[in-house]
Amino acid sequence: MQLNLPPDLETLINKRLSSGAYTNAEDVLRHALEALDAEESWTDDERRALLAHIKEGYQQTERGDLIEGTQARCEIEAMKEKWREGHAPRQ
Repeated sequence: MQLNLPPDLETLINKRLSSGAYTNAEDVLRHALEALDAEESWTDDERRALLAHIKEGYQQTERGDLIEGTQARCEIEAMKEKWREGHAPRQ
């Protein structure tokens, strides 16, 4: 498949290539399409759940129901560790 890209898209691709993060235009397009696919794969239920969590956090803030930054970092690190344990590479 050959594509004729308008100059503005060529500029965006060249910008990504010059950053060194990509080796060719195909890599740039692949990454962009994979990101788009991931974004579009969210279900309405997942979006509603995320919005509910955001709303809950906002309401907690409004009530002054907050935790200290140190405690928040510890809780986040614990969640990350638990996630890593469940997603460890299989050997």
